[in-house]
Amino acid sequence: MKNRLESLRKSQNITQAELAKTLAVSRQTVSSIENGRYNPSLDLAFKLARCFNCTVEDIFIFEEEMI
Repeated sequence: MKNRLESLRKSQNITQAELAKTLAVSRQTVSSIENGRYNPSLDLAFKLARCFNCTVEDIFIFEEEMI
């Protein structure tokens, strides 16, 4: 899933390590989310949204597959 996490994080001058500590996850988890290798749980997605004072939809870009 595509996302805007990296740009949001950088716009607030937050390192991956700092964000990871706030979310109680590893820095590697933050990196994997930013690179689209890992889709976070709903709980983690809402925590991210709260951290950046936005909605989940502002961070994550849902692309429906055409059947």
